[in-house]
Amino acid sequence: MKTCDFCGCYEADPNRLLAWTTAVERGRAKSFCEACSRRHVRSMEAKLDSDWWA
Repeated sequence: MKTCDFCGCYEADPNRLLAWTTAVERGRAKSFCEACSRRHVRSMEAKLDSDWWA
């Protein structure tokens, strides 16, 4: 099971985890759910830390 580091939702189905994204911010691995990944894709592509997504 994984928990989204942005919104806090969780997923246990390994097939649905394929739509999640991961990032390393300040040396720490983070995981983001499909909804957060879609909502913040431009910020991710710009390599902004999740602190800036709000």
